[in-house]
Amino acid sequence: MASIFQNLEIEAFRAGINPRTQESRDWFRKRIGALRGGAMRRINRNALLKDEELSLENRAIIGNMYMFFYDPKHKDTLPYYDGFPLVIPIGPAEKGFLGLNLHYLPPVLRAKLLDGLMDTTNNKRFDESTKFNIRYRQLKSASNLRYFKPCVKHYLNSNVRSRFAKVDSPEWEIATFLPTASWNKSSGAAVYKASRNMI
Repeated sequence: MASIFQNLEIEAFRAGINPRTQESRDWFRKRIGALRGGAMRRINRNALLKDEELSLENRAIIGNMYMFFYDPKHKDTLPYYDGFPLVIPIGPAEKGFLGLNLHYLPPVLRAKLLDGLMDTTNNKRFDESTKFNIRYRQLKSASNLRYFKPCVKHYLNSNVRSRFAKVDSPEWEIATFLPTASWNKSSGAAVYKASRNMI
């Protein structure tokens, strides 16, 4: 399968977009938004996990970004949930981990949160060694990260239904805006409305 990540990176390069900038995040958000009705309307999530730009791992490591399939333990009582989260683990939790699922924010607020998160990385090489260096306590106190609240979720290791597809830092911006959320029991529009109310 052709790499979605590579194709979009080539497009951005040809458009003269500098990576990891506000301009870059705006470009990817708008470009992927424009594609949602066409080629990206129905992304095959199983195939996406095999994209050559992603690496599969058996466990989630704090500070990385991952895509994976998830089946919540309490899905019957949840008002809605994402079956294919895009998560940045931010700390351990009982039988699993706490993570930020960026899908819970509408794309504009997602871009703003990503802007703030980019300032927390452990290095500025933006390669496979680069991670987010953020914990829950910092999220609560940093004004540039104030959109985090709807994104914090407790993930149980026993309810993860695939390996973790690690997204390295060169692909963070693309992954953040890909329409891969798998909403159950509600629509994306309703989830975004609830998230805005929570913020």
